[in-house]
Amino acid sequence: MILGRCLGSVARTLMCSILSWCVTAHSGAATAASISPDSEACIECHVTVTPGVVADWEKSRHARVSPQEAFQKPTLELRVSAEQVPERLAKTTVGCAECHTLDSEKHADHFEHQGYTIHLIVTPRDCSTCHPAEADQYSNNLMSHGYVNLVNNPLFQDLMESINGGRHFEEGRLTSSPSDALTQADSCLFCHGTRVEVKGKVMRETDMGPMEFPDLSGWPNQGVGRINPDGSQASCTSCHTRHQFAIEMARKPATCSECHKGPDVPASKVFEVSKHGNLYESMGGAWNFTTVPWTVGKDITGPTCATCHVSLLVNSEGTIIAPRTHQMNDRLPWRLFGLPYAHAHPKSPDTTVIKSASSLPLPTDLDGTPSSSFLIDAEEQSVRQRTLQGVCASCHATGWIQGHWDRFLHTIQTTNEMTLTTTRILFTAWDKGLARGPAQKESPFDESIEKKWVEQWLFYANSVRFSSAMCGADYGVFENGRWNLSKNTREMADWLEARMAREEKDKSTGKDKPPGKGKR
Repeated sequence: MILGRCLGSVARTLMCSILSWCVTAHSGAATAASISPDSEACIECHVTVTPGVVADWEKSRHARVSPQEAFQKPTLELRVSAEQVPERLAKTTVGCAECHTLDSEKHADHFEHQGYTIHLIVTPRDCSTCHPAEADQYSNNLMSHGYVNLVNNPLFQDLMESINGGRHFEEGRLTSSPSDALTQADSCLFCHGTRVEVKGKVMRETDMGPMEFPDLSGWPNQGVGRINPDGSQASCTSCHTRHQFAIEMARKPATCSECHKGPDVPASKVFEVSKHGNLYESMGGAWNFTTVPWTVGKDITGPTCATCHVSLLVNSEGTIIAPRTHQMNDRLPWRLFGLPYAHAHPKSPDTTVIKSASSLPLPTDLDGTPSSSFLIDAEEQSVRQRTLQGVCASCHATGWIQGHWDRFLHTIQTTNEMTLTTTRILFTAWDKGLARGPAQKESPFDESIEKKWVEQWLFYANSVRFSSAMCGADYGVFENGRWNLSKNTREMADWLEARMAREEKDKSTGKDKPPGKGKR
């Protein structure tokens, strides 16, 4: 009866059953007996409708192992953190139905589909059925609040508008128009996450005739802080791409490079030119990216992003070097990028609660003074530093690690100082009326000198900090770093001197200031 509902004809049913059997047999995935009848019904259709999805799933660990079997692993080898799951889920593999029909009524995007109530978007709340610790850790990560922290911060919104808004030249003047939702989703929110909402229902033609589906805004998206239709935040598929959800993919740098490419977050580019990146490119083909735990010296002989920030690492004797965490800043004492000054990590992943001394929604004031009450203290910084340096110590001697760390801390100091220098230049321009900023209720991001100031910290200072942290020195000198910091500072100072000189000349000759001067 289920198959007849799904395909609408005996011939189609037979064809899909045969194809499903062929794919399963070829991939060596779970036997038909270990797949739930509901997931079998999904596969019998989707093996022809979306064959890539089925093929990906059949290569996954979900397709081969039931939760009950997963619980039997030794503690260090566990990939699940739940102590138990609902009985109806325990003995079958984790298939389509197990994820897409799980508490569907709690998902605003649920709908009736071929006799089942399913939801389109599988969320961290669904994944937490088997992975509660991972979901909880990720919820305490800045990434999980990527959408909220960006969209609910008026200063960041202003910066977004200065980037994504339309620009028009009319009657000899440059004017602006607001950005739209599609542009935002295709730019900043692609990585930060969108808010996915159900607008209604829509009929679409399919191979099996017309079908009704939810009509979603903010979709597609797999951003790290996506707001889901069930009210949860984040997307596990940012790193564990559906439908294989492979730990191998999450451990390889290409996954992180989707969003950490630069020039504002140049981690991937720095890694590529570092000695660690050299090791990965040269030797990584022989490394084991699938085993749990990850044994340093056996499975890997050099770090990737996941090695330093996420993965459970052990030595050859099975002693834990660093526990697995999905709260990526567990090993990070400093927050390096995205803001004018490097500073201690925020206590809360929701940074919208932060206010500087001058009431700006920033973890530091524009003069670099940290909003210390919102940031982790020196003791917590020390704990995180020791954890991270413990990872380094699996390959490096103490003297090497300390020497590297001394350089890194010095880089934080010098890049903050270079940002402060250009901030003072910008303040002078505002004070003298040569540009218009917050005091005039204007954007601090839209004039040429303001954009150069943003580049100083968002591009150049970030690049130097990342290069220092990740041993990619060349990128932090001429590619996008210290040369640019120095050059940009000189150009901002020259701009200010030229505008001040012109202002003095205008005053001495009695010239009136041209209309709109200082704006753009």
